[in-house]
Amino acid sequence: MQLTLKIWRQKNASDKGGFVTYPVKDVSKDMSFLEMLDVLNEGLIEKGEDPVHFDHDCREGICGTCSLYINGKPHGPLQTTTCQLHMRSFSDGQTITIEPWRAKAFPIVKDLVVNRSAFDRIIQAGGYVSVGTGGVPDANEIPIPKNIADLAMDAAQCIGCGACVAACKNASAMLFTSAKISQLALLPQGQVERKTRAEKMVAQMDAEGFGACTNTGACEAECPKGISITNIARMNREYFSAVLSSENI
Repeated sequence: MQLTLKIWRQKNASDKGGFVTYPVKDVSKDMSFLEMLDVLNEGLIEKGEDPVHFDHDCREGICGTCSLYINGKPHGPLQTTTCQLHMRSFSDGQTITIEPWRAKAFPIVKDLVVNRSAFDRIIQAGGYVSVGTGGVPDANEIPIPKNIADLAMDAAQCIGCGACVAACKNASAMLFTSAKISQLALLPQGQVERKTRAEKMVAQMDAEGFGACTNTGACEAECPKGISITNIARMNREYFSAVLSSENI
């Protein structure tokens, strides 16, 4: 395959940045998208040029690092992570436009790399449980109905890639935040901080500069793990319940 890549290049957050066009030859349909970028970078390095900077780690669809906006969609044409996207999804001679996540709360570090530490701060605000010291209790001592366990596990699948933010016209992080709140709110272990968790995580989300949700559903459609927007409804219930019962009102 021969491809034309239009890639966003930007030196740092304060640089204006712009698209640069690169031709790429001898691309196998069996390559992953990141392997194709590796081929491009090898050629740039051989020419003494600065390689294209992009995030990656496990390359197994687990870590959520590979955040690329490909031809107008987070992670490309399939509902998967970029590292699990293969070049068979594209056509010979096609032009592919590659951009970083576009969100105020995700400032660009360089080229296609963005700073997603805002997600870390949201989790730090309340994504934890109180655990007593001592021996570890047997899991069977805390019975959890299967339907509740399934819902908690579904929410826990969120890998924090940020595709929901990139897909949303308002750059909202409500799908991510709601998944983290739901995961713990549904389980017995998460009940101690249940109210403060919802208040603190939502407050931190707002403080980071993410937009509001308008229920277009783009986040769910693009999420590589299929996180449901029903978690957003649950987060809203958790938040309003916490606020109404707060000692500060």
